[in-house]
Amino acid sequence: MQIVFLLEQVVNGLVLGGYYLLLALGLSLIFSVGGVVNLAHGAFYALGAYVTVTIAKYVGFAPAAAISPVLVGLLGIVFERLILRRFYREDPILSLLVTFGLAMVAEQAIRMIWGAAPLPMSLPNAIRGPVILGDFYFSKYRLTMLAVVIVVLAGIWFLLNRTSFGRVVRAGIQQPDMVAALGIRLQPYMTTVVMLGVGLAALGGALFAPITIVHPAMGAEILPVAFVIVVIGGLGSFWGVVLAALLVGVVRGVTIHFYPPAGPASAYILMFLVLMFRPRGLLGERIEKFE
Repeated sequence: MQIVFLLEQVVNGLVLGGYYLLLALGLSLIFSVGGVVNLAHGAFYALGAYVTVTIAKYVGFAPAAAISPVLVGLLGIVFERLILRRFYREDPILSLLVTFGLAMVAEQAIRMIWGAAPLPMSLPNAIRGPVILGDFYFSKYRLTMLAVVIVVLAGIWFLLNRTSFGRVVRAGIQQPDMVAALGIRLQPYMTTVVMLGVGLAALGGALFAPITIVHPAMGAEILPVAFVIVVIGGLGSFWGVVLAALLVGVVRGVTIHFYPPAGPASAYILMFLVLMFRPRGLLGERIEKFE
């Protein structure tokens, strides 16, 4: 039974890693292309959860979880044009300070609009309950969430590797001077990247809303883990972030199995060990800030 329980924790860790991936991948893209440290990323995650809870009262959970990332992604366009665009050529510490202030403003705005008390969110009956495979018990909703993450991940990979948009973005990450020499302006692409990144964060909030506590500070709580995953995976590496997210999730699940109090600290210990032997992260590349 101990082995069965351990395997269940590994699967739960993969689900948790997929959830972390939604936040970390968008965060990595925004920094890799624009050189901007976006500390407001967690605020978009929280907004995704709150918008989902609000819309679900009228249209149900599934449509709300699809609509919420779109609405928050449109807000990301405004965010990029009015705020981030000013800091692409500036010291990254300036963007860090501004986005930190914006995160605080967003958290207080959530308190003013929705209140400080946590909001309830119930699971739809269709995806409630366990899936039983022999001796294994898995949450039907968590497996559904993992399937959604896999589909989204495949879509992002296709966009970045099989389209002209993706080729320009990857070139902008690796050789921004060459892109500029070809007369290609990266700013319009950056707007799309930010919209995509904050939309992914909102999707993470939407998917996690039924199985967590939706409260104003939830974005600040999840952001450190997203940064840890980006650092472990390596800046500029799509598969590095994917690998790091799954690794963090599985390590946390296994750690909880053997020593529950160390679960929250496991990601930070893993980051320390990785950076000791590979400072660029698992699959990190050398990044140049675009001008």
